[in-house]
Amino acid sequence: MILVTGATGHIGNVLVRELVRRGQSVRALLLPGEDVTPLEGLPVERAEGDILDPDSLDHALRGVSEVFHLAGLISILPGMRPLLYQVNVLGTDNVLRASLRAGVRRFVYTSSIHAIAPPPPGTLIDEQLPFDPEQTWGDYDRTKAEATLRVRRAAAEGLDAVIVCPTGVIGPHDYRRSEMGQFLIDCARPGPKLYVDGAYDFVDVRDVAEGHILASERGRTGESYILSGSRLTVRRIIALVERVTGVVGPHLRLPFWLASLAARFTPLYYRLTRARPRFTPYSLHTLLSNSWISAAKAQRELGYCSRPAEITISDTLDWFAQRGWLRLTRPLAGQG
Repeated sequence: MILVTGATGHIGNVLVRELVRRGQSVRALLLPGEDVTPLEGLPVERAEGDILDPDSLDHALRGVSEVFHLAGLISILPGMRPLLYQVNVLGTDNVLRASLRAGVRRFVYTSSIHAIAPPPPGTLIDEQLPFDPEQTWGDYDRTKAEATLRVRRAAAEGLDAVIVCPTGVIGPHDYRRSEMGQFLIDCARPGPKLYVDGAYDFVDVRDVAEGHILASERGRTGESYILSGSRLTVRRIIALVERVTGVVGPHLRLPFWLASLAARFTPLYYRLTRARPRFTPYSLHTLLSNSWISAAKAQRELGYCSRPAEITISDTLDWFAQRGWLRLTRPLAGQG
C-alpha cells in the first residue's frame, strides 16, 4: 500500500493517476471535508487525517510500505511564515516520525527548487548547492528548505528517504487553476496580453509525477533530485500559446520599475478582496531570478526526462477547454 499526502493537489492527483495506472494500491490522506474532485473515478482508498494530527497519521499509515509526502502550503504573499512553518516544517516532522514508527520502506519528499540556496546570476543550479534556510528569499522557500533538512536528518537516522525538487509545474489536471494555469488561460483568450519580461524553468506535471516514481524506485537514500523542464521567457510562453491556439496579441510589456512599484501594493489588494494572489513581490522576484537549472543528476541516476513545452501547453489548454474553463476557436496544434 502506498500513502500519498497532498493527493488532491496538482502534482498529487497526477501522481495518484500514474500509480493507479501501474496497478499500485493507493491510499490518499485527505483533510476532513476536503474537495475530492481531483480523485473522482479513481480506485483510491481514502483516509481522513491531517499532517498536524499525529494520531490520524498513525491510522493512515497502517499497512503502508511507501509514502509520497506532497502535502504542504504554498503562498506567495508576505506575512504567512507562522502558518507556513506549522504546515511545511512541523507537518513534515509529524509525517517523518509516523513513517519511522510504521516501518515504512521508502519515503519520497516533494521539496522545491526554491528550497535550494540560489547561486550568483548565470550560475547553473544543481544538487551541489545546499539547502540553506538562511539563503532563501521568501517564507515559503525558507520553510521548504527547513523541511528538506528534516528529511535528510531522518534519512541519516534510518528512514529510507529521497527528495525531489520540481521547478515551475504546469500541465493537465490543474483542478485548482494554479497561477501559471490561469496565466495560460488568459493568454489563450482574445485581447491584449500584459506581461513582465522575465523567465523561469517550467516542467510538465506528468513528468514530475514520473520523476517521483523513478526517485522511489532508483533514488539513493538521503539524495535530492531536481525535476526540471525548459527555461522559458514569459514572452516565449505567450508565443507558444499563440502558436497552438491561433489567438494572437496584442502584447503590452510592463516595465520592470512599474511592475515593481505595483507589486508593493498587490498583497494588500489580495487580502482585501480575497482574490487569489498572482502578482506579488515574490512572483516578480521569481521571474527575475536565476533560472538556469539542471536535471542532469535525475537524468543520469533515475532515467528522468521531460517533454517539449509546446506539447505541455497544448495538452494543458485542451484539458482546460474540456473542463469548460476556456473556449477554443480551433483544434489545438502540438498535442501529444
